[in-house]
Amino acid sequence: MSFSGLRLERVRASRQFSDGRFRNTAPVAPGIQGNPLPILGEYFFGGTNRTPPAPLPVESPLETWARKPDSGFRVTWLGHSTMLLELDGARILTDPVWGERASPMSFAGPKRFHPAPVPLEALPKVDAVLLSHDHYDHLCRPTIAKLAKLRVPFITALGVGAHLEAYGVAPELITELDWWEETRVGPVGFTAAPAQHFSGRGMGDRNRTLWASWVLTTDKRRVFFSGDTGLTSEFEEIGRRHGPFDLVMLEVGAWHPSWGGIHLGPENALKAHAMLGGGTLMPVHWGTFNLALHAWDEPAETLLRLADEQKVRLFTPRLGSAVEPGHVELVTPWWREVAPEPLAVRPAVGG
Repeated sequence: MSFSGLRLERVRASRQFSDGRFRNTAPVAPGIQGNPLPILGEYFFGGTNRTPPAPLPVESPLETWARKPDSGFRVTWLGHSTMLLELDGARILTDPVWGERASPMSFAGPKRFHPAPVPLEALPKVDAVLLSHDHYDHLCRPTIAKLAKLRVPFITALGVGAHLEAYGVAPELITELDWWEETRVGPVGFTAAPAQHFSGRGMGDRNRTLWASWVLTTDKRRVFFSGDTGLTSEFEEIGRRHGPFDLVMLEVGAWHPSWGGIHLGPENALKAHAMLGGGTLMPVHWGTFNLALHAWDEPAETLLRLADEQKVRLFTPRLGSAVEPGHVELVTPWWREVAPEPLAVRPAVGG
């Protein structure tokens, strides 16, 4: 990954950029920490239920999308970190991945548990695409190539625009932001905020582009999207500057103690949620790809238990269901419908 011109100038000017790489505010060791042999053994020989035992329930949002949301705010979870956010008249698509695998190869790599709830071509008109960082489970080349033909604006972190241009997005449609920088598309303001993660899509390009969490604001509401991140004290500053939030979307899956510095997991997601100032919490980054060693539904189950103990309001829409967060009062653990234990034995939890 090499930059030139204005992109190179902006990358070099970033406080997060040093010696040719972007860096977290506090030093973090990405990947496996310590002796890798136990983790490799667990990957190849241990662990159970990493994929669902039956097809996941997936709904079509097309009929609901044909109507405007009563509250002005509606969320459709399309899997992993892909959401269609309808915010006071604008539609924002986050980290769009329609590919069959989160991988640079079509024949290998983590495969989807479920089909995308709708074909990419069936999306309503999108006002902006938001990309948190350049990992394959967030930045999907075939998906971007199709979206590029729609000439929709793209908002992303510093350096990621080079990938987008290579995949067919017109340069004038790309806005790259450093942490705490802002831009606006229609009624929605976008602020790139700190995150604790890393970047890269191949050999030799680790941390050549920036990663970010994101604040979306309108005149009526505020929304937070974590992208990928570990727990960082910078969440407190984000909450002070931009909170409180109507909805906080935090990653909870693809977590293991050995890479706890770069992914939240359920327990740290609740800590991050408190640091951000509370509000309704929506777990994302789970239930679509097998990216870790835990059972496929473990992040949701753990979060549900801990959130109930801590009296945190959860928002867990079904895949493909277009739902207004303000209209939901109960958490329905839909993922239990494919578990051996009947849903009736494991009742819904109050919001």
